[in-house]
Amino acid sequence: MTAAACDISGLSAIADRFDHVLLDQWGTLHDGRTVFPAARDCVVKLRQAGKHILVLSNSGKRASPNAARLAQLGLPRAAYDGILTSGEVTWTGLRDRTRAPFTDCGNSCFLITRGDDRSLVEGLDLALVQDTRDADFILLGGLDEDLAEPDLWREPLTRAAARQVPMICANPDLMMFGTTGLVPAPGTLARAYEWLGGAVSFVGKPHRPIFAAALEQLGQPDPHRVLMIGDSLDHDVAGARAVGLQTLLLADGVHRTTLAGAPDLAAATRKLAASPGRMPNWTMQQLCW
Repeated sequence: MTAAACDISGLSAIADRFDHVLLDQWGTLHDGRTVFPAARDCVVKLRQAGKHILVLSNSGKRASPNAARLAQLGLPRAAYDGILTSGEVTWTGLRDRTRAPFTDCGNSCFLITRGDDRSLVEGLDLALVQDTRDADFILLGGLDEDLAEPDLWREPLTRAAARQVPMICANPDLMMFGTTGLVPAPGTLARAYEWLGGAVSFVGKPHRPIFAAALEQLGQPDPHRVLMIGDSLDHDVAGARAVGLQTLLLADGVHRTTLAGAPDLAAATRKLAASPGRMPNWTMQQLCW
């Protein structure tokens, strides 16, 4: 893979380079309120071109509620081939208990989710507790916007870290879009827990398990014929490059304050990436055909 990105105006310019597409959600397909019209049109054109489309998200919720949410925002389930979330990978790991960190995390769970969502633990043999002092492990799947600042969690997390309670973070994103702009995401709270001395296991981009699960769901294609499209250098680009996928970074997303509207997007991306492992193959302002 090249260490220099090429700026393109639409996916049609590189459609012959890939057979499968992994699409990030937030900042790529929608802004939390509606699916971007150009993105919706692009998904239609991708399917018409015979590409397989898998939505790959760091959402701490499971696949089914994410698919329902996408449909409400304007992208029906029939528009793409499948959806895989870090929440789904986490749920499967807690169900099967065949590999770390799920094999020995215990059953008493202190759950942190967005909107009191319980899909992450539904059907699992777990005892939910209301105090970190009673927990075998902390399961971090999401954060309500008004509870996003790590300082708000200092007291319960300090107690948990002192007891060496492990945390499983099912959403490694550091920032998320809120009503007032970018706010801390679960990954930031997980990093704060590490700073307090707690041990954290991350599930989701950029970590290998979610990409391995995605390739398995696609039927184990040649990784170099798979294109990861997202708006994060740290999660979408770095994670996909580490497993040999091609990558496309969208400027009008989490890096928009630095990249959106840059006169030379490829050069601005190269400066922001700072290392070959975070450098995408291509750059584009927003998802479009």
